Amino acid sequence: MANAASGMAVHDDCKLTLLELKTKRTHRFIVFKIEEKQKQVVVEKVGEPTQSYEDFAESLPADECRYAVYDFDFVTEENCQKSRIFFIAWSPDTARVRSKMIYASSKDRFKRELDGIQIELQATDPTEMGLDVIKSRAN
Repeated sequence: MANAASGMAVHDDCKLTLLELKTKRTHRFIVFKIEEKQKQVVVEKVGEPTQSYEDFAESLPADECRYAVYDFDFVTEENCQKSRIFFIAWSPDTARVRSKMIYASSKDRFKRELDGIQIELQATDPTEMGLDVIKSRAN
């Protein structure tokens, strides 16, 4: 079903891949891309559980918008192993204006389709989604 504001549909693979990340922990991250011609959000890249946060950050294009989900594992001060699922709206300053507008207008509906997102970040350059930011938001 397409979004009334932007006309973007969400491919079923997006929801299924996120479900695998949450339940089976078979992925560390997922990068989503809007296919303008098909008017839908699709899975562009999936990260293996062994991949690092740096691998994830490098998988986002420097001059194109993307949505991403990152499964961040950490240990609390009480020495408990925890995980937080981040939704990151990547919209670099160097991206085309049209692309930024399409991603911005589709974000809320896309996020509603993804069950289990715990923390949202909006980033226009890599410093806004650095590992230090992720760590501070996870607690």
